[in-house]
This record gives sequence, structure tokens and C-alpha cells, in this order.
Amino acid sequence: MDKLLLKEMVVEQRESLLKKEFGVEREWLSKVKKYVELPQIVVISGLRRVGKSTLLKQIMQKYYQNDGYYLNFEDERLLGFTSSDFNFLLEVFVELYGEKKTFFFDEIQNIPKWELFVRRMHDRGYKIFITGSNASLLSREIGTRLTGRYLPVQLFPFSFKEYLLFKDEQVDDQTFLKTSARGRLKKHFGQYLLWGGMPEYLKYKNIDLLKSVYEDILYRDIVARYEIKEVRILRELGLYFMSNTGALFSYNRLKQSLGLGSINTAKSYTDHLENSYLFYAVNQFSFSLKKQIQNAKKAYVIDNGILEAVAFQFSQNRGKYLENLVFVELKRRNLDVFYYKTSGGFEVDFAVKKGKKIVELVQVASSLSNKNVKEREVRALLEASKELKTKNMLILTEEDEGIIKAKGLEIEMKPVYKWLCEASGREKP
Repeated sequence: MDKLLLKEMVVEQRESLLKKEFGVEREWLSKVKKYVELPQIVVISGLRRVGKSTLLKQIMQKYYQNDGYYLNFEDERLLGFTSSDFNFLLEVFVELYGEKKTFFFDEIQNIPKWELFVRRMHDRGYKIFITGSNASLLSREIGTRLTGRYLPVQLFPFSFKEYLLFKDEQVDDQTFLKTSARGRLKKHFGQYLLWGGMPEYLKYKNIDLLKSVYEDILYRDIVARYEIKEVRILRELGLYFMSNTGALFSYNRLKQSLGLGSINTAKSYTDHLENSYLFYAVNQFSFSLKKQIQNAKKAYVIDNGILEAVAFQFSQNRGKYLENLVFVELKRRNLDVFYYKTSGGFEVDFAVKKGKKIVELVQVASSLSNKNVKEREVRALLEASKELKTKNMLILTEEDEGIIKAKGLEIEMKPVYKWLCEASGREKP
């Protein structure tokens, strides 16, 4: 690397980052405090444009008073940067800013063998924060080079609580008791349900921004990185998942529907889409790991706004949007999530697992005003409760609230917007 060019980039990027708006304070900012106090490398991963750089700036400002070395490896001027240039980079940092003990690296996975330098600096006592947009690449390299040296942070699009902060809407226990405040909250939820939580889109409200994120994931994170030849098939597969969120799929069915060459192709392309954080494949719960692998899966999209921008559909299905939203929130709370099918053929949307046990069953529906819908949802929960030996059952809808008593058990009903506003006592540390 040309030293003068590298110096220019380091200075320009740092100045640009410091000028960047602080933005909505992410919920992870308070959680990451315990990671700041530990010596391990902090790895922040997540979807493109989800706000990883902003979170990095918030960490720098709140916990380090903007004191540390920063570089974003997405800069096209760093295309020739190799692992051997890291020593050169350290020299530039010291020349410009003196001796510091903290590194902040954005999208570092773009540099082959980056982990060698990171490990060496960590062993020398440096604190390091890195971000990346590819789960497979980061996990593979971390697994082989950084075992025991890192702490993971997965950043999602705005939660509903973060969305409300973005809208300058304050929520407390009194909000749900006031008619006007509750009305505003429902209005915001209706928007959030369709707009999602991608920060840049919410700021500018240009749907092309969401389409651009989707295209960048396909072409920059998947096609270029994995040298995909069948681009058309990848696009069709992505559109299939977008248009069938929450629906069952199998690799064999994908092979037949999309004319893929083999089941292995269907699986590897699906893995690529999931590893880019665009989708999540959800297994059917079974006490047999073999059956979990063999049974059909479901796919959910990381953000309803991207779903709305890309999916091929003739009309909005609010039930599917609600289901997708609830799933993403469960993952945001770092929970192990499955779907479940009872021996009687009834399906439960989400079964939350802790350790070896299912600790909560969750159904999602637009409304329970239809008697047949209510009976079906309740029966599915009761059967699953008996088979899985859990009494913790919840039905989330747009409006319903209360308790359903059946067969000596209680099923809680709650509006999704209220559930989203609550602090999760079941969230993993």
C-alpha cells in the first residue's frame, strides 16, 4: 500500500465517522458495556446497512471518548490491501495519533487472513472491536483462529422500541392506559409492521434503498464472494423465500420447483442467503436431531421493510407480516426458536427452547375474532403443551388481550405492539 494514500484514508475516514450523527442509541450499547470491560475481541456482525458502523461510533464515543484507531475496509481504495499490510497500517496509526490501545475495524472480513493480525494484537494487550456482514466467513475464521478470544454481538434492524426512539415517541407503563398515547403507539406499530427497521430507509423513506441492500447482498456478499455462476437461480431462490415467508420448504422441493441441478445446490445457495443474514431457516422441533434435519423447514426474512420492497405478492398478508416480525424479535432476544407440529397435525408457530426443554409456545394471528381461528390456535397450543410438557403459552395478535382458560390451563393473549414494548425477562445474557 502507498503510505501517503493510506494516511489520507485513515484521516478521512476518522473525520467522517466523527461527523456522523450519533443516531438512535441502540439497545446493544448498554449491553456491550460488560464486553468493554473484558479483554476479549468484540465481534459485531449483521446485515448490510443495519447500523454496525453507527454502533461502533456509539461505542467509541460513549466508552472511549473517541480515542482509538479506526478503519473501514469497505473503502474501494483498500482493494489491494493484504494481511501483510497490517503492520504498515499500525505504523501509520502510530505516526498520526500516537500510541493507542484500542482498534475499531469495520467490515474486516474483506481482508484475507485478517484474524492473524487481530489475534497478535489481542495477545499484546490491545482491545479490538470488529464488524462484519457474513456469518459464515466470520464464524469459520473465528473458530479456527480466535477460539476463546472473542465475544459475539449480532446487530439487527431497529427493534420497535428503537423505532419509537427514532420517532421521538416515549413509552412507559402509563402509555397503555392513555387513549391518545395508545392510539399513537398503534399508528407507529402499523408503520413499523410494513416499513421495518432499516435505519437509512426510515430516515429517507426511499424504497430503492431497501432494494439496493438486497441487490448488494446478492451480488457483493454472495455472487462475488462464493463465485456463483448460476446468478439467475440465486435470484429466483431469494425471491421465492421473500414471497413465501413462514411457509414450509425442503431442499428437494426447491430443487424441483426452481429446476436446480441438485439438492446440494439448493442447500448451498440457501446457506449463502442465510449466512448473509438475509433469511433464517427454522427447523421443526423434535427430540431427535436426525428428524430435525430431515423435516421441512421454514424461512423468515430479517426485516419486513425488505420483505415489502422485494417480495412478489398481489396483496399484503398482515398475518404473515406479524409472524415474520415476531420471529425476528425472538431472534433479537437471542432465543433458540423452532416451529412445532403436534401428533394430531396442528402447528404451533414458535417453540422457544432453553437447554433441552421447550419453555414457551407462541402463536401469531391477525385476530381471534373468528371463532374457528381461535379454536384452531387454542387447540394447537393445548396439544403441544401436553406433548412438550410446558404450560407457558402465548397468542399474539393485533388487538386481543386477556387470558383464555381451557382444560385447566391458561393461555395469555397479548397485542404484538405491547409485547414488543416489554423488556424481555426471558432474554439470554
